[in-house]
Amino acid sequence: MTIALLWVAIPSTEVSNSFGFFHSVGALDSAKFGSVDRSLMFKKRAKKGMNQKWKSSTVNVDLTNPCIGLGSGSNLPVISSMVASSAGEMAVSSEEKVYNVVLKQAALVKKQLRSSENLDAKTDIAVPGTSSLLSEAYDRCGEVCAEYAKTFYLGTLLMTPERRRAIWAIYVWCRRTDELVDGPNASHITPTALDRWEARLEDVFQGRPFDMLDAALSDTVTKFPVDIQPFKDMIEGMRMDLKKSRYNNFDELYLYCYYVAGTVGLMSVPVMGIAPESQASTESVYNAALALGIANQLTNILRDVGEDARRGRIYLPQDELAQAGLSDEDIFAGEVTNKWRNFMKNQIKRARMFFNEAEKGVTELSAASRWPVWASLLLYKQILDEIEANDYNNFTERAYVNKAKKLAFLPIAYARSFVGSSRVSPPLANP
Repeated sequence: MTIALLWVAIPSTEVSNSFGFFHSVGALDSAKFGSVDRSLMFKKRAKKGMNQKWKSSTVNVDLTNPCIGLGSGSNLPVISSMVASSAGEMAVSSEEKVYNVVLKQAALVKKQLRSSENLDAKTDIAVPGTSSLLSEAYDRCGEVCAEYAKTFYLGTLLMTPERRRAIWAIYVWCRRTDELVDGPNASHITPTALDRWEARLEDVFQGRPFDMLDAALSDTVTKFPVDIQPFKDMIEGMRMDLKKSRYNNFDELYLYCYYVAGTVGLMSVPVMGIAPESQASTESVYNAALALGIANQLTNILRDVGEDARRGRIYLPQDELAQAGLSDEDIFAGEVTNKWRNFMKNQIKRARMFFNEAEKGVTELSAASRWPVWASLLLYKQILDEIEANDYNNFTERAYVNKAKKLAFLPIAYARSFVGSSRVSPPLANP
């Protein structure tokens, strides 16, 4: 699947064996994993950390991966508040479940993001012998980001150094997680491996990184109010990928889309920061970040329908396909009919609704963080236009934004990044 919230990945690129990724991932499903020494401390265990070096990490990623997510028609509500269970009871919808996570994340960081002295990273006392290792770890994260998310990477260069490095570290962890189920070693990944990857994540948050790339994230979460829950939820999305290739309705797909893409927004907002002059609620900014993730992921799905079908996967709501007079067989046949065109028009309409919701939150971010987000939003939104230009043939034609158009959008995104956050006029004083 494609990680697609705040960064624009460029397909048909490959990173050579320079970052040690699959060496570490390969250990996830081996008996040796539990015996590996992961006490590679750079803060808490100063005496050991002075003479230790983290294990190198490689990333060798095949980006010809399937899409994830969902699609829908306009004749169903975009989001339902409650759904009926098979037993006739009312169950909380996926949107409500996700919103509860949003509220928790917003509450965790509200004070830090509202306080001007906490907008940038905390300054920690470096343990002798570790600062150069951390610097190298962050540099390698930046190289991975530059290779796979070129447009987003350029935007991060406008951020403060602390925020820039933290975003790189989060990006790399997300890409490594995605590669577990969509990379060249995906056939060897089991639920047990994902359980061990989650245990390793908990070690990272406890200051026990396994390798150099883990160390960058471990340092990041000590400096910014980043919570572990969205990271765990992304791993849950990978578990779904191992066992599920059809989704009955949009409610199911919404939850999956949150797991694999919306989580990235919740991870990133504490690092990107909310503008100190913003009058928007922290919850609304998180909701906008979540909407951008869903919009981007919906776009991935609509772009990659044919590619996914060839892998036996259909990430479109089954009930909405049926309402449009379509079935799995029509998807596998790959014929563009009027029924398909009408169905796709509804899918694109829904994705654009999420993009519109996301735009409301970008201007509330810290000024230095807006450009990469605007670039991602505008470029991904353009993919929907390209699908339309291809007469909705996403079976055999892959919609993409060519290099010239990407370059043209960069100054537009840059200009929009100067649009300030909302301001509420102070109340009039009583006479």
